Amino acid sequence: MTSAHDNLEPIHIIGAGLAGSEAAWQIAEAGLRVVLHEMRPMRMTDAHRTDGLAELVCSNSFRSDDAQNNAVGLLHAELRRLGSLIMRSADANQVPAGGALAVDRDGFSAAVSNALANHPRIEIRRGEVAGLPPQDWTHVIVATGPLTSAPLAEAIRATTGEDSLAFFDAIAPIVHRDSIDMTIAWFQSRYDKVGPGGTGADYINCPLTREQYDAFVDQLIAGEKTDFKEWETNTPYFDGCLPIEVMAERGRETLRHGPMKPVGLTDPNNPTVKPYAIIQLRQDNKLGTLYNIVGFQTKLKHGEQSRIFRTIPGLGQAEFARLGGLHRNTFLNSPKLLDGQLRLKAQPRLRFAGQITGCEGYVESASIGLLAGLFAAAEVRGENLSSPPPTTALGALLGHITGGHIETIDAGPRSFQPMNINFGLFPPLASPPTRKSDGTRLRGNEKSVAKKQALCARALADIDRWIAETRRTPAAA
Repeated sequence: MTSAHDNLEPIHIIGAGLAGSEAAWQIAEAGLRVVLHEMRPMRMTDAHRTDGLAELVCSNSFRSDDAQNNAVGLLHAELRRLGSLIMRSADANQVPAGGALAVDRDGFSAAVSNALANHPRIEIRRGEVAGLPPQDWTHVIVATGPLTSAPLAEAIRATTGEDSLAFFDAIAPIVHRDSIDMTIAWFQSRYDKVGPGGTGADYINCPLTREQYDAFVDQLIAGEKTDFKEWETNTPYFDGCLPIEVMAERGRETLRHGPMKPVGLTDPNNPTVKPYAIIQLRQDNKLGTLYNIVGFQTKLKHGEQSRIFRTIPGLGQAEFARLGGLHRNTFLNSPKLLDGQLRLKAQPRLRFAGQITGCEGYVESASIGLLAGLFAAAEVRGENLSSPPPTTALGALLGHITGGHIETIDAGPRSFQPMNINFGLFPPLASPPTRKSDGTRLRGNEKSVAKKQALCARALADIDRWIAETRRTPAAA
């Protein structure tokens, strides 16, 4: 495969997680050469376990795949329209997960790794980039993620004059399926919802009475936790991924309104009595031999995890393939430091992508990688690529990162916080729907549903228009 752009300098990408992998794919598919730098396995992180590209270190879920009613499902659809490698690999390695798109994590990583390794315009270099890249790298995307190595993070701080912000992200335990007592637990998705590759009975559910729930909360609060290092003590958690014991400490009923909510489920062993709380486990690999405890990221010590989690009905003999853990994440004050095309204002040859920019979530990280790749490719070709409309999921997420936060007087860098894609980032509808198709007035929750559907329909129409207006003819083979 040859391209008219093969004589141009390659674009260097530092970090081969979801964002870096997606950026590399988009650039190469645009006909430009890429050098993709990944420090693993020469230097590992506290969370990664393999040398695979796009390794998933937390959940195996890409969350909702509903493009008509859900913001992340809408983001899935937009990425698919743009030829996303991450979404293609996720779709090819999905496992049942109700209304969510979950993947076999090893198969997913292998699919991404193989696609990038076999692309004729992508060179993968193993080894750490310890500091700012050389000046002769004229176009660079830094996609080192929330676990950016200390030398590079310090170099970025020195260049920007800004402290990087940090929060903690936690990993949920994984249980061997055959060690779960299915005489107590049962298969069911909430409200029997059928999702991609699913049947409506995709989660394993473990019921708790009020007494069991209260005892479980007491043990979470009293359980021995891993100590913070001195430099970690003032680092805030990200509210979207709180450790289970931190949620318990915020109020005795917090877990019942979060990962342990007992709604949309019926215990077949006792159908007339509603459980006081329910713990769900989601399939973690394609074979169906591993299940992760949904929402149970934790900082409990490993011995405490085994002891406390085995008090859960159905998990009395649980065997753990992996226990939970916690790692430190780092992100930039992006609205202040980056321009609208993700370039570092202090040094525009450097673009940033993924979680280091302050987005949160696998799909969000890949999305910003995709945009960084498209922006970089257009710049090298001497073109000016407009940003996706703010009415789209991609545009709304980009807007949050590059200026969508609330300015506050003397707020300092913490006025900008990581965020998942959500409808709150979208501009409001000019005319929110008030009536059904038959002319009758919308009432109660119908208004919210109709509004979400209208936002999604507008976004998909606008992303299609943007693609038609901006996408160039693919490079000649």
